[in-house]
Amino acid sequence: MAQLQFKGKQFVQNHHFGVKYHELIPRKEKSVTDKVSLQDNLIIHGDNLAALKALLPTYAGKVKCIYIDPPYNTGNEAWVYNDNVNSPAHKEWLGKVVDREDLTRHDKWLCMMMPRLKLLRELLRDDGGIFISIDYNEEAHIRLLMDEIFGEENYRNTFVVSRVKKNIQEKEKVRAVNFGYNSIIFYAKSDSCLINPPQKYQAKEDRWHAFDAPGLRPTMEYKIFGQVPPKGRHWMYSEERTKELIEKGELKQNSKTGSIQYLLKASDYTLLDTDWTDLQEYDAKWGFPNGEKNIELLKRVIKMLDEPKAVVLDSFAGSGTTGHAVLDLNQDGGNRKFILIEMEDYADTITAKRLRSVVKELNGTFSYFDLGKPIEMEGILEGKRLPTYKELARYVFYTATGEEFDEKAVNEKKHFIGESKEYEVYLFYEPDIKYLKSTSLTLKEAEALGPIKNKRRLVFAPTKYLDEDYLAKFRISFAQLPFEIYKLAE
Repeated sequence: MAQLQFKGKQFVQNHHFGVKYHELIPRKEKSVTDKVSLQDNLIIHGDNLAALKALLPTYAGKVKCIYIDPPYNTGNEAWVYNDNVNSPAHKEWLGKVVDREDLTRHDKWLCMMMPRLKLLRELLRDDGGIFISIDYNEEAHIRLLMDEIFGEENYRNTFVVSRVKKNIQEKEKVRAVNFGYNSIIFYAKSDSCLINPPQKYQAKEDRWHAFDAPGLRPTMEYKIFGQVPPKGRHWMYSEERTKELIEKGELKQNSKTGSIQYLLKASDYTLLDTDWTDLQEYDAKWGFPNGEKNIELLKRVIKMLDEPKAVVLDSFAGSGTTGHAVLDLNQDGGNRKFILIEMEDYADTITAKRLRSVVKELNGTFSYFDLGKPIEMEGILEGKRLPTYKELARYVFYTATGEEFDEKAVNEKKHFIGESKEYEVYLFYEPDIKYLKSTSLTLKEAEALGPIKNKRRLVFAPTKYLDEDYLAKFRISFAQLPFEIYKLAE
């Protein structure tokens, strides 16, 4: 397989591992729900790389469909490279607008996309898939990058959608013809990803078609209305089936031509191929700068991987069309869920504002979160930047087990934060320096964990006063905060 090379690649290939987990801070006043929850439809305001990492404890391997509309890197979008990668070249790029005169704009774009795509893949279910809107500026590059991250064998399709047509004002010669379409590339996570073939609604119209077919089958040669099939052809069905069609009025002889015809009843839908130029990529109903994605386009994308409880993620949310499409599809009685991430300030004033209007009309909800400070594990015992109990519980549970964290299972009084396939997991912690300096796992605390079950117990605490014999007796694997977390993750 061809390998894509670009400036700075060696520094971003594993950058997603070093991105710190951040707190997700609920904003009740910006939400439309009785109870703000990470299990709700979500709008997250903050850097999408850090936000994707923050979602891993709850949604790793849970997302059915991802749709993203990243910057097309046309040179006119004024996007800025902001990833704090540990390399002099990347630090030189920080905060600078990427324009058409930037000779490294393709390198910067690929360095921005690579760690995000790797985290998006971790969030996908094995039977899930990802759709990426793109145009000619980066289409060739993104295909090679996706081949590397998702596997060349998991490329499925490229769909084309119409761009806005331009009127010709002058008759001067030009370098090339304008592109009449943009693309949506589709990759699956694995072979287990199966799709619903895309369909297009059409008005019902019954049609009459010729009843003869090419070939020669003696059993299909018989008289209908006194006629035999044309030379070298035969009727489409058996004589018995043909009599049934005549009785139902679905087979007749054309009064003008004398040909035998059968009725083909119309369907509400027709199957589509990869030509989606019946839809324009952009719409302009919600006042988003330069237009927003066409909601019918997003509904068509989601339907390909649709199921009643599908989780749909968009980490370049823009005006929120993906969330709107999910809520609209839920009018069939489904309970699909959207996760939208938007880093710009309009996450509240445009993205959430649109969804507030939509949920009132379509009877939905969403919870709004701001991306908070990073969870600095090294500073826990020093009292620096202490996370809340649930934020740290989410972090250590996912890091140690790699499994979904269920916030509802947490019992802070009993120090219980959840159960994985292998462990019951406990966390002795309060966001208070005095507690951390005075708390340890003792015999009393071990006994208070309750009856021993079949699973081992994984206990996180600042320190312990139990020897290995007692740990074995109570089936405890001890993990000292913070350093043992990283050992368990290896």
